[in-house]
Amino acid sequence: MLTLVVVLVVIACIILAFIVLIQNSKGGGLASNFAASNQIMGVRKTTDFLEKATWGLAAFVMVLCFVCAFLVKNEYKANHPYEGPQTEQVDDSAAEE
Repeated sequence: MLTLVVVLVVIACIILAFIVLIQNSKGGGLASNFAASNQIMGVRKTTDFLEKATWGLAAFVMVLCFVCAFLVKNEYKANHPYEGPQTEQVDDSAAEE
């Protein structure tokens, strides 16, 4: 299960990086390429979609990171049970004599 979540995080991060690189900070990017032609999705709708996809993927990565941390904690507890402090038993009767 942990491996699946880690793979999903990596895939989501790669897609998020691709979407961020498509965008242009000055309002260009993918949306500026469609300005001359009349597409089904207009220029404004393209930028809205890219912005929503960026926020959605960022939230998805954040949630998956929390799930991954939870799974790692549970897996560590299953593999390393708490046994309590390791102390020696001292026989007090020998010390009194």
